[in-house]
Amino acid sequence: MMLSSLLLAAFLEASAQSAVAHPETLIAPAVTPAPASSTEAVTMPKLSYMVFRINAPAIALTFDDGPHVKNTPRLLDMLKERGIKATFFLIGKNVVEHPEIVRRIVAEGHEVANHTWDHKGLRTMSFDAITVELQKTHDAIVTACGVAPTLYRPPFGAITTKQKTLVMEKFHYPAILWEVDPRDWQSPRTVAKVHDTILKDTHAGSIILCHDIHEPTIDAMPTTLDELKAKGFQFKTITEMIKLEIDEVVATKAAVTPPPAPTPPVTPVATPTVKP
Repeated sequence: MMLSSLLLAAFLEASAQSAVAHPETLIAPAVTPAPASSTEAVTMPKLSYMVFRINAPAIALTFDDGPHVKNTPRLLDMLKERGIKATFFLIGKNVVEHPEIVRRIVAEGHEVANHTWDHKGLRTMSFDAITVELQKTHDAIVTACGVAPTLYRPPFGAITTKQKTLVMEKFHYPAILWEVDPRDWQSPRTVAKVHDTILKDTHAGSIILCHDIHEPTIDAMPTTLDELKAKGFQFKTITEMIKLEIDEVVATKAAVTPPPAPTPPVTPVATPTVKP
């Protein structure tokens, strides 16, 4: 239990973006922990997430492929006006081109995450090649804003279980997939398609996939965000959602675990009196 607690604490501390490190020292050596008990397992991040199993009316809004020189600042204005936090899965080469936007993303309380260097599919790559894609992007993000990402999203959502396991061992990244996809990357790209799909498909625990490189997606955001808020949804970063799911699972397990049986009282045995 102590090991899992330490791992989770380290993950959440890094994800809260409170640490600044040099790029060459960011990746800790791989650790092979002892087999976890069922209690330990629920307090550690999973290999991947597509949706969060929670009761709270919380959702995660995510944006891929940026930062974009025009669209991302517009989006940040909209989010700031509404007090909404999102998670941005950044392309490494775009980070290098627009580090000032990455700094703004972090300064305004959003989460930054790794979306590889140039959006190549990972399934057919060797793990050495995957490491290069992720490490270059990791280092670029840290150089831009001083914050180490703790999550990644494989391009196209395509990755094998073995690859996810290796990434977790080396980078301590869970893979973040999605459940709500307005297909804003596919023509025709329209405001109505983005708005209608998100409003129809979103529920408590949803991970919403969007792309801040497409103008119609950003145009759809004001009405979409306002209507989601009107439905009572709370917007959280991916790391906040991971913690929320873990906390709910732990609380549920504690509620259904019966208390230990009381120890029966010890009845003293009378010592017979021996007459002289």
